[in-house]
Amino acid sequence: MSLIDKPYQTNLDMTNFLRTQNNKSLLRFMTCGSVDDGKSTLIGRLLYDTEQVFDDQIPNLAENSTIDLALLVDGLSAEREQGITIDVAYRYFATDIRKFIVADTPGHAQYTRNMATGASTADLAVLLIDARSGVLEQTRRHAFISSLLGIKHVVVAINKMDLVAYSQQKFNQIEENFRAFADRLNFTDIHCIPVCALSGDNVTKPSNNMPWYRGKDLLSLLESVELSSGEKPAEFRFPVQWVNRAADDFRGYAGTICSGKVKKSEEIIVIPSGNTARIKEIITMDGRLECAKNHQAVTLTLDKKIDISRGDFICSKASAPEHSDQFQASIIWMGEEKLFPGRGYLLKTCNHTVPASITALKYMVDVDDFSHVSAKTLGLNDIGVCNLSLGKSIVFSAYADNRTMGSFILIDRRTNKTVAAGMLNFSLRRASNLTWQSLEVGKRERGKQKHQKPAVLWFTGLSGSGKSTIANLVEKRLFDMGKHTYTLDGDNVRHGLNKDLGFTDADRIENIRRIGETAKLMADAGLVVLVSFISPFAAERDMARRLMGDREFIEIHVNTPISVAEERDVKGLYAKARAGEIKNFTGIDSDYQIPENPEIVVNTISLTPEQSAEKIVAYLKKNGFMEVVA
Repeated sequence: MSLIDKPYQTNLDMTNFLRTQNNKSLLRFMTCGSVDDGKSTLIGRLLYDTEQVFDDQIPNLAENSTIDLALLVDGLSAEREQGITIDVAYRYFATDIRKFIVADTPGHAQYTRNMATGASTADLAVLLIDARSGVLEQTRRHAFISSLLGIKHVVVAINKMDLVAYSQQKFNQIEENFRAFADRLNFTDIHCIPVCALSGDNVTKPSNNMPWYRGKDLLSLLESVELSSGEKPAEFRFPVQWVNRAADDFRGYAGTICSGKVKKSEEIIVIPSGNTARIKEIITMDGRLECAKNHQAVTLTLDKKIDISRGDFICSKASAPEHSDQFQASIIWMGEEKLFPGRGYLLKTCNHTVPASITALKYMVDVDDFSHVSAKTLGLNDIGVCNLSLGKSIVFSAYADNRTMGSFILIDRRTNKTVAAGMLNFSLRRASNLTWQSLEVGKRERGKQKHQKPAVLWFTGLSGSGKSTIANLVEKRLFDMGKHTYTLDGDNVRHGLNKDLGFTDADRIENIRRIGETAKLMADAGLVVLVSFISPFAAERDMARRLMGDREFIEIHVNTPISVAEERDVKGLYAKARAGEIKNFTGIDSDYQIPENPEIVVNTISLTPEQSAEKIVAYLKKNGFMEVVA
């Protein structure tokens, strides 16, 4: 049968298409592997052979005498131009036995983040290996990420067997190598199949070219594999996505059940408020239900009005969930910029977003041998285990128990880009043992005692810009005015509190994190704190600002061009840096990010140190920092 003769579907809404197949079980699987191993072609072959090609795709496939099956999946123009997969492409199809949602994920190392996205919802991974190349680094990385993200079933499709003359010896060698590697992963079962996606050998029917292979073809295996979620039986958990006020007398809570099941009249508890109620109705677009279960999208109504907002959890009252603000987690780093412990991020899980920081990077995982490698940072596509500290507690389950409640992403505060995907392993014990001790004497009382308003004056600028000189003059002026002050100087602090830190980017970030926390404590004591540090990274200066109360943080950019700072070079540091004797020197081989919106800028070319100090004191007077606290 020719391409045009095949009976194709119209391009109907996929929700309606899957609904017509609702009497069949659903398998979510993904294809992954190294670049150009034939992932898109394999999915195209599955769609083509199962007669699931849409009518509006026919002209694109039939333009040439040779059918390019990958075009069924590669939808982006850049993908078609380059012949690669960039983004995750989802396709839907069904057979007489089962319905499928398949995610075609990229093979290029730079798009590993997209592969992790596809793996996060998959029940099974089809891992392709080019028969000519065997097991590559990206093959191992994708297998490891699949295991890390909880996939228990993997099918290894050893593709392009026609290019190795359908050699059984080559197939056996690759299978042996992969199984030896995957023996240390958490897969429940591994099936290896020799295929040729282009011609269809062992994809939807047995191959006559490989009579030595006696196993099932790929489609038959996908139809028959028995799935186990890998998650422990769990109580009802429902993250509220939206509060529906369709009418004055209607209040429904919409979302997707991420664990367990719920029935009408069942008693529930809302976290974090602790309010209780009973389920009045379970509403779906298809009507009302008596019971709903895991993965169903529903709207719940309750028998009484209680305060519930987006991000809250509706749970079984019989088993309230855990909540914590400190965790050990596994992360896949997806950012172009490196991870640095101590830097502030936003953590998003389910429908909740909270401030977060990585307090310690415990180790990085080598995907070749799974060894734990000591590291201070993670780069693009690196995988590691770390400790997380959150700005507030969240409801959670370990990822091994519940993939929805145990997963999260980290977002860069400044760029709003997703920089990591992670899995919560467990709550750190100290998180449940520590409580905040309320004190009767607070910042306001301490400031009032000292007749001043607490503040942090944060001086930032290049080495040699004059930060310490100006800060010293400002403190002397404030001291003469009867103010209680203290100066934290970069060089001085490195003799004590931070003497264990070097000058790598990771150490600089930890340096500023510690100083930010110290300055916060001193401001809490009612002092005016002067902080004189290069503090080259905007993210850490922003972190220090967030630690303080409203209008307590005053960023002062001591603006001196590097050429001028280098001319001064009182300590001879620039000369040593230029000679290669000092590594990671700010302005030479380490970046300095100029403040975008500082409260004060002093230009040390046009102003003397004394004039700069006077400008800062004038700002403090004008903005009420010199007034006596009432």
